[in-house]
Amino acid sequence: MKGNGSAVEASYAFCRRIARRSGSNFYPCFLRLRREKRRGMDALYAFMRHTDDLGDSSDPLDSRQRALGHWRESFQEALRGEGVPINHPLMPALADTVRRFQIPPNRLCDVIDGVEMDLQGRQYETFEELTEYCRRVASSVGIACLHVWGFRGEGAFQPADKCGLAFQLTNILRDLKEDAKQGRVYLPLADFREAGYAPSELAEGVADERFLRLVQRQLDRADGLYREAAELFDWLEGDGRRVFGMMASVYHAIFSEIRRRPTAVGVDQDPGLGRDGHRPPVAGPVCLWRRARQDLQCHPPIGPSARRATFRERAARRPRPLPHLYQGR
Repeated sequence: MKGNGSAVEASYAFCRRIARRSGSNFYPCFLRLRREKRRGMDALYAFMRHTDDLGDSSDPLDSRQRALGHWRESFQEALRGEGVPINHPLMPALADTVRRFQIPPNRLCDVIDGVEMDLQGRQYETFEELTEYCRRVASSVGIACLHVWGFRGEGAFQPADKCGLAFQLTNILRDLKEDAKQGRVYLPLADFREAGYAPSELAEGVADERFLRLVQRQLDRADGLYREAAELFDWLEGDGRRVFGMMASVYHAIFSEIRRRPTAVGVDQDPGLGRDGHRPPVAGPVCLWRRARQDLQCHPPIGPSARRATFRERAARRPRPLPHLYQGR
């Protein structure tokens, strides 16, 4: 594979088509980057998308497990560049991106591990156990992106980790009932018991006071994680701040909408947060990252009732959220 420039260029073009055709609102964010970095993000996105598709296919469970194992081996062989056949068109671009931006390969293997955890149908007793999954499918993605965007020291890793946890917890809340219908329950079982609410009630659409207690516990966690993630802006290069600002603004808008209407994620109604909707961007990119930083930092901690009112006011002033975001789960 080394030295085969035409194969690498064709592979980058393939990745770009995947990213562009996905309908994800992340793709316009990539356009804010210089060409080399944009191509790197296309390759990362294509890898994440294909990994997620392998886990979500309609094939039997054992076939999907074998496919993910083979995918991991193909990735490792492509990185070694020992003349082995490249059996997927995105691999040359991915291997080039990993080498060019010095992305730790284990971060991408973590993503495969996280998708394999999904196939196991695992439930999580505590939030600490859930964070292991979130770090694999989200935080590892974010840290891989840091290497493409450019960062100013290892101090970027901790807020990037918190950001990944916040984003993934937002995804989990957004998809609560949809996942429950597919037999996936991500929220900690200890939190269900504390709220007096059963996991089986999610699929039934029970959205009472017990459900609100369960969701509020996660919203408070996510709020704290978003605050900690705001520090990441200080560690990013200029174009990385712009891209991260756009992504953070989108995610925090979804988080704020869930906070404004928490019952909407637990019943059969359109909360404006579905994976398959497509809406225009929330704002222009020029100063969006500055607003995103303010959103993530929000306010000093205040009482629960006042905090809910504050987020309702902020959500009312903000345009409707961008709902369709790819984050492998």
